Amino acid sequence: MGKPLAIVTAVSLGLLLAATFISSARAAEAPKPEPTGQELAFDNRKGNCLACHAMPGEPKAVTNTNIAPPLIGMAARFPDRRKLYGQIWDATRANPDTAMPPFGKNGILTDTEINKVVDYVYGL
Repeated sequence: MGKPLAIVTAVSLGLLLAATFISSARAAEAPKPEPTGQELAFDNRKGNCLACHAMPGEPKAVTNTNIAPPLIGMAARFPDRRKLYGQIWDATRANPDTAMPPFGKNGILTDTEINKVVDYVYGL
């Protein structure tokens, strides 16, 4: 192989490796899509609703729990959406002895995330 061909091959290989590295780095930097209310409710590091609540009307909600009331007919149970938001933000306000964590007060969920969970749960 001649010297010019070796240089062209080396440069081409270098450019190919650089392009692969740059595209991989950009993919890693791409922001993740915001989680939906359902994803937050099901996520055991966030809402984790399924740890205590059954969701009889939700086929994706697989749980055998009965620790807390089932999440069903939520719009009827909480006609005022703000009360449901408040229950998720800090359930101890309504019941100091509750086992439900104060998701907003303790920073487990942001206000935006709580609103997403409320939107999701309100449809159950």
